[in-house]
Amino acid sequence: MHHPSALIHSTQAQPHEDLLALLDKYRHSTFQKPVAQHTLAAFEQAERLVHERGLPVILDSGCGVGASTVHLAREFPEHFVLGIDKSAARLAKHHAYSNPAVSNYALLRADVIDFWRLAAKHEWRVARHYLLYPNPWPKPSALKKRFHGHPVFLDLIKLGADFELRSNWPIYLREFEAAFFHCTGIRGTLESFTPETPITPFEKKYLRSEHELFRLRIARGK
Repeated sequence: MHHPSALIHSTQAQPHEDLLALLDKYRHSTFQKPVAQHTLAAFEQAERLVHERGLPVILDSGCGVGASTVHLAREFPEHFVLGIDKSAARLAKHHAYSNPAVSNYALLRADVIDFWRLAAKHEWRVARHYLLYPNPWPKPSALKKRFHGHPVFLDLIKLGADFELRSNWPIYLREFEAAFFHCTGIRGTLESFTPETPITPFEKKYLRSEHELFRLRIARGK
């Protein structure tokens, strides 16, 4: 039985007025949170896998059950796709979405915040980076919990990727684009879209609930 997904409600009707000042504050400070040991181990494994494959890297951050990771690996066969999620329970369900014909990917359990920090520290340059339906934290007071309102955003943009973000809350994407432009001078393209084939369970659920979906693309160039 299908249970409709609730629409996102927020008192915030525009990008948060404190966002850019917050990013400037982060530029003049150092994020000192210790890296979780399990993420450090996952990053070391990722480094070995990337070296062994010798292919351009795509990150699928917050990959959940890894359905999108398989989709991306199939779409980009000349790349190695790393799906990263903090939930062992979600990753354990990947068997329902795996495809024996697709092998150019791996799933890792890691905190993406710590993983991005390690990747930036080790000067990773990835080809593409996907953030598909991250938790929007729609309350205005939760700005710092959104990826673009968090200190890790400065590490995230160092990875050099072309970005694609999808959400059913357009303000999240407008904020991310504004933050990205503020820090890099690069604009993105935001559009309403309907995917021909949903690539995550969330996307499938939102479509069935007749939510309008949005996509932000940012091309970094060479």
